[in-house]
Amino acid sequence: MVTQFLEQLKNIFKEMDRALIAYSGGVDSTLVAKIAYDVLGDRALAVTAVSPSLLPEELEDAKIQAASIGIAHELIQTHEMENPNYTSNPVNRCYFCKSELHDTLKPLALGRGYPYIVDGVNGDDLQDYRPGIRAAQERGVRSPLAEAGITKAQVRQLSQYLGLPWWDKPAQPCLSSRFPYGEEITIAKLQRVGRAEIYLRKLGYQGVRVRSQGDTARLELPPEAIREFVLNTDLEQLVAAFQEYGFIYVTLDLEGYRSGKLNRELAINTIA
Repeated sequence: MVTQFLEQLKNIFKEMDRALIAYSGGVDSTLVAKIAYDVLGDRALAVTAVSPSLLPEELEDAKIQAASIGIAHELIQTHEMENPNYTSNPVNRCYFCKSELHDTLKPLALGRGYPYIVDGVNGDDLQDYRPGIRAAQERGVRSPLAEAGITKAQVRQLSQYLGLPWWDKPAQPCLSSRFPYGEEITIAKLQRVGRAEIYLRKLGYQGVRVRSQGDTARLELPPEAIREFVLNTDLEQLVAAFQEYGFIYVTLDLEGYRSGKLNRELAINTIA
């Protein structure tokens, strides 16, 4: 099955003369960049959007991974923080984020002679509430992983099969996903969430989220790590650090991290 999916992806890129990859450095877009480079060589270009919602550590990872693959890699600035439709954080915030991204990428691609822009959307993403996907589709962006029906688990299997050392890298969506819908997003809020998550990573915890609601930080850890965290962490020191970042209250989500948890509010409101 792995080799079958790999051949499907290669065939998709063989249809393209040149392709620009919307490359975040996550495991999905990195797999797409790897296969694009294997098929197209120097006719593939990876481009990473830089904005306050991207952790500097994630940007460095993206640079390292692109260099390891060998693909040409460039950075662009996006300005979604200047759009009140984005910063007001409506339920379709991601639509405005991806609109800004692809409205920035498209003229770059056309000016450089890249007829195709591709992204790392996978088959699982199509089953979740992802308004950003619509923005990309409206602009003609292709999603090879989704076209081939490849799930997140299969992305990891393919990445491991190809020997990519980051095959098990935790998902790291943009920092704006840490805020409940309707709460205004500011650069200062993004920075404090980013610093708080880096603090947890330095303690040795991966796959963590710091959900921000007003002055409260709600920590989400992998469920299996919660007991160890409570027993072995200097909680007084952690609270002091988070308060220095700008939070007043620090809480622990006893359920642990679950992807898409903020979208539960949408389901509840729909039922109501």
